[in-house]
Amino acid sequence: MMVIEMDITQLIVEASKFIFPAYCANAIPVIAGGGRPIDFGKKWFDGRPIFGENKTLRGFFAGLIIGTVVGLAETIFFGCHILFGLLLSLGALFGDLTGAFVKRRLGLAPGELLPIIDQVDFIIGTILFSLPLQIVSWELVITTLIITPPIHLLTNFIAYKMGLKSNPW
Repeated sequence: MMVIEMDITQLIVEASKFIFPAYCANAIPVIAGGGRPIDFGKKWFDGRPIFGENKTLRGFFAGLIIGTVVGLAETIFFGCHILFGLLLSLGALFGDLTGAFVKRRLGLAPGELLPIIDQVDFIIGTILFSLPLQIVSWELVITTLIITPPIHLLTNFIAYKMGLKSNPW
């Protein structure tokens, strides 16, 4: 039994190291965002915004920079691939944009809750963008998908309490 617990603990640690640049890239736009929308206020064929006013150029590039820097630190300390932080950050940000796109198509306003999608869109993007690095196992994917929703909900609640978000999710 102790060996299994050690394996689970190690898997959680590895999943946390893997996803940390994406967590940072996904969180920073809440703090550093604002300004011009990444879709420049354009509408899709359905007359709705492409991504919405909360997805901004400043937030995207701040997330990309911070997530990449975190990934570079992990590269130094853990020997990750040099593109690790960049690819995972891009994946997180594009995954989040994809989730926003889906929410706009469903007629949901920015910030409106869409369970599961809101918690895992950036993770799916991260996993897809990490595939060229050949570092993802099924165990890592499953563990990341299990640990992320509660962490995501907790950090969003903290951001809400700090006045950085208009809703607790």
